[in-house]
Amino acid sequence: MLRTLDRYIIRQFLGTFLFILLLIMAVAVVFDISEKTADFAKMTAGPREIVVDYYLNFILYYANLFSGLLIFIAVLLFTSRMAQRSEVIAALSSGVSFPRLMWPYFVSATILTAGTLVIDHYVLPGANRTRLAFEEAHIRMPFQVKGKNIHREIAPGVIAYFESFNAQRRTGYRFSLEHWEDGELRSKLMSDRAEYDSVSSKWHVYDYFIRVLGPGGEQVFQGPLLDTTLALTPSDVGQRNENAMSMTGPELDRFIADERARGSDTVAFYLLEKHGRTAYPFSTYVFTLIGVSIASRKVRGGTGMHLALGVLLVLLYIFAMKLTTVGATNAGLDPLIAVWLPNLIFGAVGVWIYRLAPK
Repeated sequence: MLRTLDRYIIRQFLGTFLFILLLIMAVAVVFDISEKTADFAKMTAGPREIVVDYYLNFILYYANLFSGLLIFIAVLLFTSRMAQRSEVIAALSSGVSFPRLMWPYFVSATILTAGTLVIDHYVLPGANRTRLAFEEAHIRMPFQVKGKNIHREIAPGVIAYFESFNAQRRTGYRFSLEHWEDGELRSKLMSDRAEYDSVSSKWHVYDYFIRVLGPGGEQVFQGPLLDTTLALTPSDVGQRNENAMSMTGPELDRFIADERARGSDTVAFYLLEKHGRTAYPFSTYVFTLIGVSIASRKVRGGTGMHLALGVLLVLLYIFAMKLTTVGATNAGLDPLIAVWLPNLIFGAVGVWIYRLAPK
């Protein structure tokens, strides 16, 4: 059962967190409005679209993104304030053990973690879909596929190739399509360019040249235009990585399976997004453990010293997270390990700091 001290700590924890969250989001919205004033003046979107489609989802996305950091700051602030007022010492002197004092903190952390998990997996994908669609229509520069020599396996043994691709024109240049069976090339289509028709969902292949290799020898076909249907769309050739944020869990799983089948080199990024939706909410426990263990000690310098040490640890956590992300995308580190490793490392640091905390 929750005692008076438990209810007091939970109320302080959640209240401080919500206050900081509202304050930071208000500042973020003001800065974003000042930055995009010129864009809003030129766009055709109305006030309702700007407020509902963009800013409500903007707030939800960034509040969720920075929730771990804000939780940490909230724990540091109110726990340090309790320590400076000798409330922690009074609680320990009355017979409350330090592990028992931690109990209401972890009750609060569980509430926040559960809420973040629900938002990450069920609420945020739809919100991101609306926000990204608004940004694509009114704010962002047109998307460009910067990669060259693009290969996609669109079916077993069927490989499409573009030397380059123009996303705005939905046109690929130096296009080829190869059919392989049992390790042998059966046919190859080559053309100067291939243009996708979004109305008919067909590709218009211009100035094509086809070689068909069979037991009877080689056959050659050529012509100025060929309309064909392929299991390939411009989004399969290239799209913004942020689009992964707008996919639900099942959609993301299917997309990852498709990307693996095509031999895409961006699979690791999408796996990081998938596993991060579970791993990052659990960082709340890590931040709570470290925050309480640091701030519960009454030190010279008070809250300022606690905040300085806390910010240093947060920066180290962010650095470790970026380091493991780069390792997953460029060095072959398993994405599952990459997203959980910072939690495990700083969880161990939190346990060490907890052992040094006053009991």
